[in-house]
Amino acid sequence: MKTDSRGLIGLLGIETAPVSHAERVISAAGGFLGILCVATVTLLWLERSGAAMLLASMGASAVLLFAVPHGQLSQPWAVFGGHVLSAFIGVTCARWVPDLALAAACAVGLAILGMYYLRCLHPPGGATAFAAVIGGESTRALGYQFVLTPVLVDAVIILAVAVAFNAFFSWRRYPAALIKGKATTGPVGKPPGLGTISHEDFVYALSQIDSFVDISEDDLLRIYELATGHSRDKNAGRSG
Repeated sequence: MKTDSRGLIGLLGIETAPVSHAERVISAAGGFLGILCVATVTLLWLERSGAAMLLASMGASAVLLFAVPHGQLSQPWAVFGGHVLSAFIGVTCARWVPDLALAAACAVGLAILGMYYLRCLHPPGGATAFAAVIGGESTRALGYQFVLTPVLVDAVIILAVAVAFNAFFSWRRYPAALIKGKATTGPVGKPPGLGTISHEDFVYALSQIDSFVDISEDDLLRIYELATGHSRDKNAGRSG
């Protein structure tokens, strides 16, 4: 029965990694603050219907920035580039594709393609492209100005909030590059043979998966260090 239960959990993709209650509350507080700032600014340029579409996209970004601050999809270039590029593509599709459904589909599809090639894949960007097409009259009236205000401004604001808010918590530094060189929270050390794993080895391994993996090389290395360190200490305890 346990095997069947684990199989179902894996099939559904249910997250089983333990996360503390404090971490959950901090993530929620960060999301609240980020969207409060973004919503205040967005409503200066768009009526409520148009603002609602864009804020839905920014709400998705808030989940990534404050609940998964070290994920690849949450990093500054992904957030900034993903939203701004997608907004530009969405406005272009809204202008040149007369059919609404087709324009929305083109906007989202081309946004995904563009984000892949510019290395700024950010799922909420698809929603931003969608909002540019179906955001209503206030959005259409802005034209390409929509890319700058409110999208670019919103992206800068939510990034600034993420940097400032996460700075209060040493384990949540944002962007993820700021935690490089920090001491890890577990028994790390330097496992035997670790030096043989090079940057090229990671690149090769990821290329064999041939799908976007939302984890950085640094995170992979840290997971490897923690796992091997724990294994070494456990085996040392048994032998002792």
